[in-house]
Amino acid sequence: MGGDLTRILVTGGLGFIGTNLVRELRDRGHDVWVADVRHSDDPKSVRTDVSVFRQVERILEGHDFEYVYHAAAEYGRWNGEDYYENLWDTNAVGTKNILRMQEKKRFRMIFFGSAEVYGDYEGVMSEDVMDDVEIKQMNDYAMSKWVNEMQILNSAAMFGTETVRVRLFNVYGPEEHVTPYRGFVPNFIYNAMNDRPYTVYLGHKRTLEYVGDICRTLADIPERFKIGAVYNLGGDVQYEIKAVSDLILKQLGKDDSKVTYKESEHFTTKVKTPDATRAKKDLGFKLKVPVEEGIAKTIEWFRRLPPQQ
Repeated sequence: MGGDLTRILVTGGLGFIGTNLVRELRDRGHDVWVADVRHSDDPKSVRTDVSVFRQVERILEGHDFEYVYHAAAEYGRWNGEDYYENLWDTNAVGTKNILRMQEKKRFRMIFFGSAEVYGDYEGVMSEDVMDDVEIKQMNDYAMSKWVNEMQILNSAAMFGTETVRVRLFNVYGPEEHVTPYRGFVPNFIYNAMNDRPYTVYLGHKRTLEYVGDICRTLADIPERFKIGAVYNLGGDVQYEIKAVSDLILKQLGKDDSKVTYKESEHFTTKVKTPDATRAKKDLGFKLKVPVEEGIAKTIEWFRRLPPQQ
């Protein structure tokens, strides 16, 4: 791109990662539009339910985007159980709708995949492990994300579409609002701040990736676009879930009297160990924000939110 203004669409651009990514791309001077299921006062945001082809067609026919970041998705294991209709409509049909328009308009896509596609695999998660090991995805969310990747590969083979897939691990940071279905970091922070009970499952380990670091790497992809590439965006350090809870409590000056400790949670991988060698080599992927600092930034963002009624 050479620093020239690039026209970009971010689906799910009002969501957690989408909000941070849109800000990063705009800070770099790009012409960034948002497609999201919610309305917004942003003049370059168009309400779009990606599961409805007419709405996808409306925004993509009306603009000649060079790149589309496809982040719009129904997120999470239990969300996918309770709202499976929404999950399959948004994730599978929605991605197919984007692909149909990509086949016509020829934009390049950066697809937001998930570490959940590695399912029950207990080894080091390199991007091509699925070529050699039969993976069992452990929930509808994981299955839908793997279906998305297969849809993308089929479109590339049949129609020559050009896509980079990224598999995100445990991204955390500002703009991730709390629901029962979101990640453990915002839920721990919110509940601890408000002296509410929460549960910590022992024996689980996760990497932690600050959203600013992830969005910096995502924003670099157009300049380093490698057709058909797939990247793990995961850190090298594993953190015990309990240690993360302890860190949050320490930064808030709280004790763990409201915390219930339970043994390992069912239907989820105990340890996720990504191999991000490929992303480091091709994209310069690097986590610069230490976890202590990232948690502090996230807590500060929560403190600025209006109080809940």
